[in-house]
Amino acid sequence: MGSSSKDDAGSDGETSSGDAPPSNSGVFSEGERVLAYHGPRIYEAKVQKAELRKKEWRYFVHYLGWNKNWDEWIGPDRLLKHTEENVMKQQALENKQGVDKTSKLGRSAQTKPKSSTDAKADKEDQKNNVGKGKKRKSDSGIEKDNLSAEKLVKIQIPSTLKKQLVDDWEFVTQQDKLVKLPRSPNVDEILTKYLEYRSKKDGMMTDSIGEILKGIRCYFDKALPVMLLYKKERQQYYSSVENDTSPSTIYGAEHLLRLFVKLPELLAYVNIEEETLTRMQQKLLDFLKFLQKNQSTFFLSAYDGSKGSEGKGKGKDE
Repeated sequence: MGSSSKDDAGSDGETSSGDAPPSNSGVFSEGERVLAYHGPRIYEAKVQKAELRKKEWRYFVHYLGWNKNWDEWIGPDRLLKHTEENVMKQQALENKQGVDKTSKLGRSAQTKPKSSTDAKADKEDQKNNVGKGKKRKSDSGIEKDNLSAEKLVKIQIPSTLKKQLVDDWEFVTQQDKLVKLPRSPNVDEILTKYLEYRSKKDGMMTDSIGEILKGIRCYFDKALPVMLLYKKERQQYYSSVENDTSPSTIYGAEHLLRLFVKLPELLAYVNIEEETLTRMQQKLLDFLKFLQKNQSTFFLSAYDGSKGSEGKGKGKDE
């Protein structure tokens, strides 16, 4: 059961992650509606949180229609994309199990036995939910290995922008529509507008904000072809970005917002002091609020359906 769900998780709806570690990054995002195994059955659920732990992604899910007491941290092997094919799989499994829908979640059937890996992960989840105490010093170096996961930058994406991400996914993967390129304003122009906004508000231009914006532009240009495109968008990318053209001059807010989903993972591999990390986190949040404030101006309300054919996207990606 675990292996089949992994195969389904790599379906056409996911954002390509290229060579970026870990292998399961970006398969499921916060706010995404999914299907989740609980015992021998599959339930509709929603991903509330996603965290990178020991180079593996863990997802905190809420089972739709069930009490929050059933919310839990699970691995990607228990999640499926919410596609028509997987819904049919869910229904077939329900028919096979003879589901009693009035029974409580997971209690009417035999509990799925946990592997040693799941048991360890559950222990870790329990520790995180209870609260973090002081860790004992260890000579094994294990604590040091966990540092990058624990120091992930927490980027709280505003709820209206989360909905924007869901709509973005829906347009591209479900409706075969693409963002019409080149975008105006593009990423470069949005970053410039934000710099002007901060300078006017603060009465001066600070070097730290300028450096962070340069970093965002650099990350965007490097990450876009590797991990910010859906498969159906690749043909468009190859047609639109030629020679030494920077993606930040072609793409707009829609793809820039996707970067903020990936940033915690990318920054985990950068050696940054904790104080600097905290300041950066505050500035990134301020930038997201700026995007939210200008959402109607920066983001498209509808995508172009003329080039979003599945065949084109797949052919180039393969």
